[in-house]
Amino acid sequence: GLALLAWQLSELLLVVFGAVVVGVLLHGLASALRKWLPVPEWAALGLVILLLVLILSSIVLLFGAEVAAQIDAFRTTLPAAWNKFHAWLQSGPLGPQIESIPDQLRDGASTLATHAGAIVLSAGGGITDAVLMIVGGVYLAAQPKLYRRGLLRLLPRDRRDVADEALAASGQVLRAWLGGQFLAMLVIGSLTGLGLWLLGVPVALGIGLLTALLDFIPIVGPIVAAVPAVLLGFTVSPQVALGALLVFVVLQQIEGHVLQPLIQARAVDLPPALLLFSLFGIGVLFGPMGVVLAAPLTVVIYVLVKHLYVHHALDDPDDAVPVA
Repeated sequence: GLALLAWQLSELLLVVFGAVVVGVLLHGLASALRKWLPVPEWAALGLVILLLVLILSSIVLLFGAEVAAQIDAFRTTLPAAWNKFHAWLQSGPLGPQIESIPDQLRDGASTLATHAGAIVLSAGGGITDAVLMIVGGVYLAAQPKLYRRGLLRLLPRDRRDVADEALAASGQVLRAWLGGQFLAMLVIGSLTGLGLWLLGVPVALGIGLLTALLDFIPIVGPIVAAVPAVLLGFTVSPQVALGALLVFVVLQQIEGHVLQPLIQARAVDLPPALLLFSLFGIGVLFGPMGVVLAAPLTVVIYVLVKHLYVHHALDDPDDAVPVA
């Protein structure tokens, strides 16, 4: 019965977890700020929220027009990029097989248009969920101990200490993972935009911004971001398109062999295969929102399993995640 109820409330549970992620991020920033300013928790949280609003507002004012122009250029340039890519494929040995692709795309576009209303409603629901996550995250960050105590009181007394330890470890690891992931997003997005700009790829700034945002989704996000970059490279030449592909390949190697090990050293050593299959599985079960939250959800579940099952149930302290 509980499993069925959880399945029916899966969207709500994902929103709650998204609010937890936002709350952990805000609380971590507030705690870091209190190391520099001796202010109460509520004041530190208020200052963090105010700083984030000011930073986002400044970015919009300084770069909003440029980003909007880049997005508009991306929208108008991408069809021409696809036409050049299609022409390049037709000139190769697979030309006859490529002829059927435009018809398939038109059929797909017709199907997409048929479901346009549902897509719009789904996008509206996603915005609502995002707002709920942000507002809920602020409430959780304002009184984390209150909600943590309330959750622990739902458990038997003899299990509360174990659960409290597991929650503390998962919160610490999630905070470290988020900090490292946002740093990786900033580095990869900036280097991608710079590399594409040096190659002469159109809309390089917009692609860099898109890459930074999609890099929050490991493995899948960079692949999705590479597709429009390569297509736009074909508006210049096939050589530029190949260069754009090489930029993504090289930067993903840097992220995988330099940035991610640094993130995992601070957070948790998550096996890549486990992350890949969790992205696919959670995406199949819960849709696009599940894909976005799959990585932090996998991190938390991984830590909880090691603490609550491997460490305590199997009595294997060597596999427990240490709590600072």
